[in-house]
Amino acid sequence: MPANLTPDYLAADRKLKEAATPQDKLAALEEMLATIPKHKGTEKMQANLKSRIAKMRGEAQRRKGAVRARPFYHVEREGAGQIALAGAPNSGKSSILAALTHAVPEIADYPFTTRVPQSGMAAFEDLQVQLVDLPPISEEFSEGWLYAIIRGADGVLVAVDLADADILTSTEQVLKLLEAANLRLVPPGRVDGRRPAGELPAIFVATKLDAPNARETLQIFREFYGSRLPLLPVSSQQDVNLGELRKTMFAMLNVIRVYSKKPGKKPDLSVPYILRKGAAVLEAAAVVHKDFAERLKYARLWRRGGLEGQMVGRDHPLEDGDILELHA
Repeated sequence: MPANLTPDYLAADRKLKEAATPQDKLAALEEMLATIPKHKGTEKMQANLKSRIAKMRGEAQRRKGAVRARPFYHVEREGAGQIALAGAPNSGKSSILAALTHAVPEIADYPFTTRVPQSGMAAFEDLQVQLVDLPPISEEFSEGWLYAIIRGADGVLVAVDLADADILTSTEQVLKLLEAANLRLVPPGRVDGRRPAGELPAIFVATKLDAPNARETLQIFREFYGSRLPLLPVSSQQDVNLGELRKTMFAMLNVIRVYSKKPGKKPDLSVPYILRKGAAVLEAAAVVHKDFAERLKYARLWRRGGLEGQMVGRDHPLEDGDILELHA
């Protein structure tokens, strides 16, 4: 007997695939159970959903006790990827976090205002990137967990303060401490696929472009460090280059967005599927639904710049913004 799944059920199934936290996954499963048609053809699916819900609820109960044991510096990954904010004391990291996300970090003129990791979600077009502000990197603060968080991120924004008269000295100290922690910063684009251990895509973010003499300081900094990493000057106060910074953060994730389309229907452009750069049609099919990956015969592809429903095979490489119609 066919399942005859409803649009509400399929929407809930989509939420499950996009869920980034256990709470969101559980909510999506419960919505799927509530909206699935109740007849003989879906009995096994109902039983499977109930089993998964019971298992997740049990895990949630166990986590309640475990949460208290988590270290204070633990940051739960969310969104399409994670970018770490690193820099010397008073380098403007917290101002960047506040400008790009809804987080409300403490911002002050004295050093070490940020004592624990603080995260927020930065929007870029139709996805969210997690931005994590960290305590400043200095010889006075050399906790191992700080470098562990940077190592686990998808990219690093190294904040440098254009209002700092000793900007070159403080930057050199930050870079030396990162190097001592076996972290090697490389320009975005140099890291593709599986990156070498300790190698991270990174850029310099020159903050406080609105400060007196900032542009002169920027020119000096560019002369000394412009060949080391890409440099993007910003002003959180005057909203200068913040849009470009969001775009750069997305590029650092090394991912693409793919959208789905049902035969005879308009494409669903509300929420993209996030895949690694270089992914093929088969990998997209597996993310949409495991049954597609097992039974996929071919796909039709729509792409900016000319492709309009072209038939492609399972191994066809995808690009950011592609629309796929899968045929099993």
